[in-house]
Amino acid sequence: MHVAFGLVVLIASAVSLAALARRFAISEPLVLTLAGVAASYVPFVPEVHLDPEIILLGLLPPLLYTAAIRTSLVDFRANARTIASLSVGLVLFSTFVVAAVVWWLLPVPFAVAVALGAVVAPPDAVAATAVARRIGMPRRIVTVLEDESMFNDATALVAVRTAIAASAGTVTVWKAGGDFLLAAGGGAAVGIAVAYLLAMLRRRITDPVLDTSLSFLAPFIAYLPAEGIHASGVIAVVTCGMILGHGAPVWQSAASRIAERTNWRTIQFILESSVFLIVGLQMRAILEGAWGSGLDHRQLIIAATAVLVAAMLARPLWIYPWALLFHRLTPTGSQVPLSYATVVSWAGMRGVVTLAAVLLLPEDTPQLPVLKLLAVIVVAGTLLVQGTSLPVLVRWLRLRGPSRAEDALQKANLLQQATNAGLAELERRITPDTPLSVIESLRDRVAWKTNAAWESLGRAESELATPTAEYRRLRLEMLRAERETVLRVRDSGTLDYAILQHVLARLDLEESIIDRYDETEEAPVEPLALPGGSENCEHLRNAPLVLESDERDECRECVAEGMSWVHLRMCLACGHIGCCDSSVGNHASKHYAATAHPVMRSVEPGEAWRWCYVDELLG
Repeated sequence: MHVAFGLVVLIASAVSLAALARRFAISEPLVLTLAGVAASYVPFVPEVHLDPEIILLGLLPPLLYTAAIRTSLVDFRANARTIASLSVGLVLFSTFVVAAVVWWLLPVPFAVAVALGAVVAPPDAVAATAVARRIGMPRRIVTVLEDESMFNDATALVAVRTAIAASAGTVTVWKAGGDFLLAAGGGAAVGIAVAYLLAMLRRRITDPVLDTSLSFLAPFIAYLPAEGIHASGVIAVVTCGMILGHGAPVWQSAASRIAERTNWRTIQFILESSVFLIVGLQMRAILEGAWGSGLDHRQLIIAATAVLVAAMLARPLWIYPWALLFHRLTPTGSQVPLSYATVVSWAGMRGVVTLAAVLLLPEDTPQLPVLKLLAVIVVAGTLLVQGTSLPVLVRWLRLRGPSRAEDALQKANLLQQATNAGLAELERRITPDTPLSVIESLRDRVAWKTNAAWESLGRAESELATPTAEYRRLRLEMLRAERETVLRVRDSGTLDYAILQHVLARLDLEESIIDRYDETEEAPVEPLALPGGSENCEHLRNAPLVLESDERDECRECVAEGMSWVHLRMCLACGHIGCCDSSVGNHASKHYAATAHPVMRSVEPGEAWRWCYVDELLG
C-alpha cells in the first residue's frame, strides 16, 4: 500500500509540475529536477533508491520507442553522417575528455574514470526538445538532436560496460571493438527482425485495442532478445520503432494509428516527468554520501566543477572542427549554416540515461558516492546552465523555428495534391449505377476539406468569416444540440446504454475531426513565400514573382454580380484579380479556364506564394 501511494504521489506531482512549467514557458526538466532537490530536504519525503534495472528495462525502452515511432526515416537517412558523428564519435570523445579530468583530479583507476566519462557523455533529447518546443528551433536542428539522442545511448552504455569490465581486468582493445560491433550490428538485426514480425501481425489485426496492446509490448520484445545475445537493446528498440513508425500508414488502420499516437504520447509525458523528478529526489542522499566519503571537500568541489565544464565543452570542441570541414567541402547551395552547429553544440543537456548508467557501476567501485554525485551534478548543471541559456543563444543567432503560416501553406499544397488524386480516382470508379447525389456529395466533401486548408492563409478568421469557418461554427453548435438530446434520452433510461454509447462515440469522432482554428495562437504577420516548386515547373520558372496590375484589390466579377469573396488571387500573365475557390464565384479558376494563363499568386497581406494550375505546384 505504501509503494502504491508513493507512486501515485510521484506521478501526480510530476505531471502537475510539468503542466505548471508549460503554463509559464519554463524548461520542464529543469523545474522537475529542482523541485525534486527541494523535496528531498523535506523531512517526511522518503529517500529514493532506484534499481538500475527499473530504468534500463522499465523506463528506457518505452521512452526510446515513443521517440522512434515519431522519427522520420527519410530525415534520418538525410542526416545519417551528422548523426553518426554525434552518436558515436562525440560520445567517445566526451567520454575520454571527462575521463582525463576525473583521473587527474580524483584517486580512481583510469578505467573507472572512463566509466564515469561514458555515464555523462550522452545528451538527453527530452531536455533539448522541451526547449525547442518553447522557443522554436529550425526543424533540422530538432531532428538531429532527437536522432542523435536515440543512438548515443547505445554507444554510452556499451562504453560503460566495457570500462567496468576493464576495471576488473577482463577486457582487451580487440574485445572492446568486437563488443561494440556486436552491440551495433546485433541490435540493428534484432530490431529489423522484430519490426517485420510485428508488421506481419499488424496486417492481420483490425481491432485498435489489440493493436495498441501489441504496440505496448513492442519495445520490450525488441529490447530483451537483443540484450540476451549481448547486443544493444537500445539500438534494437530504436530500429524497430523507426521501421514500425515508417510503415504504420500501410500496416495499421487509421483507428489504430490514432490510438497508438495518443497512448504513447501520454506514456512518454508521464515517464519523462517522473524521471526528472526522481533525479532531483536522489540529490540529497547522493550529496550526503559524497560529502562523507572522506575526500577533501575543496577537492570535491573542484572536481565537480571541472567535470561539468569538461562535459559541456567537449561537445563544441568536437562539433566545430567537423562543421567547418563539412562547410568547406559542401557545395555552396547546400551548406548548413554554422549557426546550426553552434546551437547543436550547446544543446548538450543530460538526463535519464546518465541517471541509469551511473547506477550500473558496481558497489565496490572506488569513490562510488563521489562518482554518483558528479553524474547528478552534470545532469542538473547542464539543465541549469545550458537549458536556461539555449533560448538566449537561439534568439541571439536569429534562428527562426517553423513558421505556422508557411506550414499552413505546405499543408494546403499537399492536401490539394491528395484531393486531386482522390477526385481523379472517383471519376475512374464511377459506374452507370452510381447515384448522382452520391458523386456530388463526395465532391463537395473533399472540396470543403481542401478549401479549409487554403482559407487558413490570408487574413485571420477573426477578421473574415470564411465559409469553412462558418461551417465549423454551425456544425459545432449542431453537435452540441445533438449531444444534449442524446444525453436527455440517456438520463430518461428508455434506451440501452450500449446504443447510447455508440451514438455518442460517433458524435465525438465527428467533433474531433472538425478542423478548428485556435485564435489564441495567432502568429504575427510575416512575409509568406515558398520557393521550391519552380525547379520542377517550367511555368513557375518563366512567370514573374510579382506583376503590376491596373486593377484594384477586389474581384470585379464579384462586385458586378453582388457577391462577396474570401481571398484574392492575381493572374501573373495579365494582372487579372479574381476570388479564390472558397469564394462563391471561383473567378480566379474561371479566369484560368477561359485564358489558360497558368500561374497565379496570392495578393493577401504578407503573402508571396504562387500556384501553377497546370502542374499543380507551389513556387
